Amino acid sequence: MEQMREKLIEEFGWRGLVFQISNEAKLALHLSEPRSVYCGFDPTADSLHIGSLVPLLALRRFQLAGHRPILLLGGATGLIGDPSGRADERNLNQQGTVAQWVEKLRTQVGRFLDFDGANAATVCNNLDWTQQLDVISFLRDVGKHFSVNAMVQRDSVKARLEREDQGISYTEFSYMLLQAMDFLELARREGCLLQIGGSDQWGNIISGIDLIRRHTGQEAFALTMPLVTKADGSKFGKTASGAVWLDANKTSPYSFYQFWLNSADADIEKFLKLFTFMSEADIADLVARSQQAPEQRLAQRELARQVTELVHGEDAVTSAERISASLFGGDEASLQREDLKQLQLDGVPSVAVSPGDGLLNTMVAVGAAKSAGEARKLIQGRGVRLNGSQVEDPKLVVVFDDAYFGEFFLLRKGKKQHFLLVKSQLD
Repeated sequence: MEQMREKLIEEFGWRGLVFQISNEAKLALHLSEPRSVYCGFDPTADSLHIGSLVPLLALRRFQLAGHRPILLLGGATGLIGDPSGRADERNLNQQGTVAQWVEKLRTQVGRFLDFDGANAATVCNNLDWTQQLDVISFLRDVGKHFSVNAMVQRDSVKARLEREDQGISYTEFSYMLLQAMDFLELARREGCLLQIGGSDQWGNIISGIDLIRRHTGQEAFALTMPLVTKADGSKFGKTASGAVWLDANKTSPYSFYQFWLNSADADIEKFLKLFTFMSEADIADLVARSQQAPEQRLAQRELARQVTELVHGEDAVTSAERISASLFGGDEASLQREDLKQLQLDGVPSVAVSPGDGLLNTMVAVGAAKSAGEARKLIQGRGVRLNGSQVEDPKLVVVFDDAYFGEFFLLRKGKKQHFLLVKSQLD
């Protein structure tokens, strides 16, 4: 454990997890003993997305090295909105909505950290120390330590001030004061003198370091991690259907698995370092073997397995691999009801169908054909299967007697395109 602590900053380096770091030599000395480290997550939705995995897993890495992670949920800051990385003002969400999101995130993040033992993780809510704070005390104890001249030079503020069509409200302008106060509160309450976050949080974290020094005389530390980018320049964490969420009800485990499986060769080594706990030597070996047989996608498969298991558990990996094998191996009958539910959520195009609906119009509705005429030609050309059986009759109507679990038909167009016909709940 002591050796892991000593090499932690070195590990963060080879994994590509360090963007900026304050006083690295002193931080390394600080981390030679068990310490507390925190990272904040604002509830901007009812789930985190995969971009949040980098700091979440970073907290886990600190815990494995013997440090105590503190995961701060922004019940207060989530009501304000962080201007960092934003070109426009955030919409303010209702207090009740934010409170519900906080509780959902509290449950979601629990699987990434260990809440038992000597260095058990803690989950905090900054609303606990902000809700009863009066504005005069805030201005006197926090605001007086901030220079407006310095604040307007921060990248997150400066970028907005330079845009004639936007600007920045006092509400978002004050965000860095609240985050700095969080750091001070955790330093006092938990003895926490290290905050980690994305590279866009550097200015906010430095503000907290300065506030801690002014109030307590202690030296605190910052470590920021790069925002994940893809080699081709496209945005990480986005698919044709939208963001990739950690909530299985928003992004199915199958689609989650497929996202990682489809990682480009140019990104795979980087992703293995950022999103798995594999050693440097094991990653190098896997990448080398994958390059020798790129068609097998060995590295992508291992990445997909490991990250899916981290987020959704071992059963989800089994399900995702079963769905993949069924769709692309032709063994559709092995699909379970929950597998088909995942496909209905976001795995393949789907459409609600009533018994008696004609197959031609149904194919148009689900996007398998542009017109009934095209659908007829596909069937006549023996290019359409329903639940594995060849469709011979263009006049076929959908009857759910032979449907999987009485409600699903998997329509296959050609060899690789799949669509799901789901029995309408209105029938």
